[in-house]
Amino acid sequence: MNRTTLSLIAGVAALAAVTGFATLDAPDTSGADTARAAAQLPVERTGLVCPAPSTSDLAETAYTSFTPVTKGAAGKGTGHLTAATEESTGATGKTGGKTGKSKEKGGKTAAKPVLAPKAPGTPATGSTSGGTTPAYLGTAEGSYAPGWTVQQTTEVAAGTGRGLLGVNCTAPDTEFWFPGASTAADRTDYVHLTNPDDSAAVVDIELYGPDGALQTTVGEGITVPPHASDPVLLSTLTAEKQDAVTVHVNVRSGRVGAAVQALDDKLGGDWLASAGDPAGSLVIPGIPKDAVSVRLVAFAPGHADADLKVQLASSTGLITPAGHETLHVKGGMSASVDLGDVTRGEAGSLVLTPTDDAVPVVAAVRVVRGKGDDQESAFIPATAAVGARASVADNRAKAATLSLTAPTGTAQVKVTSSAGSEGGATASQTYTLKPGTTQDVVPPAPQGLKGTYAITVEHVSGAPVYASRTLLSTDKDTPGFTIQTLPDDRGTVSVPEADEDLDVLQR
Repeated sequence: MNRTTLSLIAGVAALAAVTGFATLDAPDTSGADTARAAAQLPVERTGLVCPAPSTSDLAETAYTSFTPVTKGAAGKGTGHLTAATEESTGATGKTGGKTGKSKEKGGKTAAKPVLAPKAPGTPATGSTSGGTTPAYLGTAEGSYAPGWTVQQTTEVAAGTGRGLLGVNCTAPDTEFWFPGASTAADRTDYVHLTNPDDSAAVVDIELYGPDGALQTTVGEGITVPPHASDPVLLSTLTAEKQDAVTVHVNVRSGRVGAAVQALDDKLGGDWLASAGDPAGSLVIPGIPKDAVSVRLVAFAPGHADADLKVQLASSTGLITPAGHETLHVKGGMSASVDLGDVTRGEAGSLVLTPTDDAVPVVAAVRVVRGKGDDQESAFIPATAAVGARASVADNRAKAATLSLTAPTGTAQVKVTSSAGSEGGATASQTYTLKPGTTQDVVPPAPQGLKGTYAITVEHVSGAPVYASRTLLSTDKDTPGFTIQTLPDDRGTVSVPEADEDLDVLQR
């Protein structure tokens, strides 16, 4: 063996000693080996985007950040929520709306955080006023990252879209579905696109009505500049006036956060969050028991038709709404049905299942509460199950109701109310859900509560559980409500086991 070969082997061996070599172990067929092949570890970084809340001068917006305590998370962490503003004044985009900017210093944006997240287990709050509040970008790392959630809640005293508007700030992605939007004359709907990255994103917006795709202009190739947000008015994309529209946001390059702000001339307004991924069976949890009107909108991507069985998971079990036993959804078309006061004073959730072959669909409902001039509206999209754990922030004393449903079997969940943002101690309670039922619960009150608190739902045993939270306005002069779903927070990720393997030196 010559000197060169020996030197090479010695160098590689030294590198291996410093950095190590890792290979993935192929899992055995035994249950023990399969369990050992991957571990659920806390995520180390989470990014969120919050849309610009309102253009009303009367808007008062609260931001609440919360990270649940996660076993095994890093001992330290950081987090921030700062304005999304273009880093270059020369960045422009082909849009149907407008892009907000902030003052710049030395060519870089000076962004002031709206809040600084607190340590896991304690909410942090911030607020803004008026109609010039920008979109915000958030990042949490280390112990602050697993399950991090931010709630944006806006109260608007008067005008189009008055009432309480709430939305969970979302993770950026490349595709979103919004059944339940509208281009009707009494609606002003915007799809907000927010780009958290350093490079521009290119987005297509497609609209689908009862007869299929709507003819649109400037809906393709919308450029969202880096660190910028663009609210696109849907009525500028098409001349067609449709009351049941499904919006499809498809990102050609980059990533964006997306949400639809639906403002009604008479029925207030709220945010329509993205529906869960298209699926053959869907659950829409937590329709308020005092709802006076519930409108279901469903859409089947692709060419295949879907036939859905419509059921209500009530407080006593699954029932079929009279006259609305099924819903036929043609491929590529939006279908809608008015269910009226379907809950009839009881807790309820909609359960949609295929009557024959399963065809993937997306769906959401618009809920109206109140009477006369005090009527308000909110939206509930079909959502994923709670999974291992889910949280929702900005819960206020005597103003929050948690809805839990287990459509397919008995289940048990643990509900924990966090300490308050200004003081207090946690409180927990366990609930058992009967098959096919929905249970409305008042979250256990944190001891000595001061400020707002967060709710965390953990799946203990049994069938999948779906959940939502209804928040009422605490301003007596501004009647309103908003509803947020609680899908799995994805606070942990599956990491395959890796072992050092020096045999790679001989391959």
